[in-house]
Amino acid sequence: MSVARVTEIISSSKKSFEDAIENGVDRACKTLKNVQGAWVQDQKVVVEDGKITEYRAVLKVTFILED
Repeated sequence: MSVARVTEIISSSKKSFEDAIENGVDRACKTLKNVQGAWVQDQKVVVEDGKITEYRAVLKVTFILED
């Protein structure tokens, strides 16, 4: 029987939401063992002087706990 845990991470990118999501999943896989999936809970942008300067993604990452 497997037991999974879900953790929330926030990642960012200067380029796009897609890049922010990829950055978040890549970093999660480097830190957490047995990552099985992720879903985007929220997306946000940082605006300065009327222009988007940063894209942020709030991710829920699922990973399997070791015995």
